[in-house]
Amino acid sequence: MNRNIGTPVLTIALLTTLVLLFFASLTHGSVTIPLKETVNILMGKGAEQATSEHIIRNLRFPRILGGIITGAALAASGMVYQGLFRNVMSDPFVLGISSGAAFSVSLGAYLGIVTGAAGTYVVPLVACAGALLTSILIFFISGGLRNSTTTLLLTGVALNFLLSALMTLFLYLNRTQLHAILQWTMGSFVSSTWTKVGILTVTSLIGIAPLFFLTHEMDLLLLDEESAHSMGLSMRRTRILLLILCTISTSATVAFFGIIGFVGLMVPHIMRLVVGPLHRRLLPLTLIGGAIMVLISDLIARTAIAPTELPVGVITSIAGTPLFLILLVRSRRGL
Repeated sequence: MNRNIGTPVLTIALLTTLVLLFFASLTHGSVTIPLKETVNILMGKGAEQATSEHIIRNLRFPRILGGIITGAALAASGMVYQGLFRNVMSDPFVLGISSGAAFSVSLGAYLGIVTGAAGTYVVPLVACAGALLTSILIFFISGGLRNSTTTLLLTGVALNFLLSALMTLFLYLNRTQLHAILQWTMGSFVSSTWTKVGILTVTSLIGIAPLFFLTHEMDLLLLDEESAHSMGLSMRRTRILLLILCTISTSATVAFFGIIGFVGLMVPHIMRLVVGPLHRRLLPLTLIGGAIMVLISDLIARTAIAPTELPVGVITSIAGTPLFLILLVRSRRGL
């Protein structure tokens, strides 16, 4: 397929899918609200039931927007990590970046730093600090990009296990809030509010928007250092900038909605197979694809065994683990 022709068609198809999922998520859940009534509520027409209006405006709408932004942020971060570390198995979850942010928030909650009225605004800062520290640890413990990318990946996996164990310890020590903390660590949009969505939107824009001006630099990162340097790219400065941007966007999603794994692994990999490695085409499709994956997962989580709700992170992990194993086998065979 001619990718230049296929990309606009694919973009329209993905956007159409996203819109359909948006309305499906608004109308379906533990309570089903007819599409016509949902549209009237969104447009402020008619005298709809107060209960339905509350569900749409205050529960489902912010939840769906939170899912869209989270999916886009995680997918974009995964795309950047895969190019930055030159490994298709890299993503915020696998590398332990998400666990670093979650551990930092858990520690902050245990110490009483992220509680109270100001907690909503402090949580993203605490999560960002934890995610950034984890990224730096992975980078330096593994010896940086000069060593094997397998070493880098295994270092992230090891830190992921360690941080997950420490979070389990905090769960044990804070048993009075065990259910709420456990639900958050497994990924959930139950607690989504307009305030959280607003903060998440700002932080995600800070992390994602600059990427549109760095697509050429991300393309050059795929080359060897000598070739990239001969084209005027400062590898060190570009890597640090991209690492900071992805850390900001990833940490904000984890801070509010917990660990949602494998979105950053699956979506960029699939989109790269379809449209190629050029980030000018890859980035917008990855953003849309990430939003679609999270909306589908959230819809399944809300409706599979309604009225009980499954963690979104469980759904994405079930979908992403087989792909991760396939990529791992292919990399070992040198394919």
